Amino acid sequence: MKTIQKGFTLIELMIVVAIIGILAAIAIPAYQDYTIRAQVTEGATLAGNVKAAMADFYAQNGTWPTQMTGVAAGSLNFTGVVSGQYVSTITTAGNGIISIAFAQTRTNLNLRPQVLQIYAALNPNLDPVWICGKQALPAGATSVGGAAGGTTVTTKYLPRNCQI
Repeated sequence: MKTIQKGFTLIELMIVVAIIGILAAIAIPAYQDYTIRAQVTEGATLAGNVKAAMADFYAQNGTWPTQMTGVAAGSLNFTGVVSGQYVSTITTAGNGIISIAFAQTRTNLNLRPQVLQIYAALNPNLDPVWICGKQALPAGATSVGGAAGGTTVTTKYLPRNCQI
């Protein structure tokens, strides 16, 4: 007499569970890295308006602003957004450096403070070129005071255009 099998055997179910476990072990860390990279990208995006304002200031004055807000000489008087969901502050320095600090309570970054720096360089025509994170200085460009060493965010978490 023939019996018709209904359902799965125990070994078939164990194989399916093992496959799902392996896929989860690969996918979860990759998704976490992607999430952190998206959080760091928020900082680079928010800095876009600051870069434009700083380039305009440089074009008009021939020097870089020393601070973002205020009425003192060398102040950018920037009124745009300087913080976000994951970014706590964006500050500038007098040598074309933009420092983006991340709010540790909101991000998935390590507990120590993390900073993404974007700094200015000048191309051979003396036009500003922005260098993000650990990105290399383009050929023919000269830095106006910044360096890739100011970025403390791990390279794998930087947006693709900010990596080496």
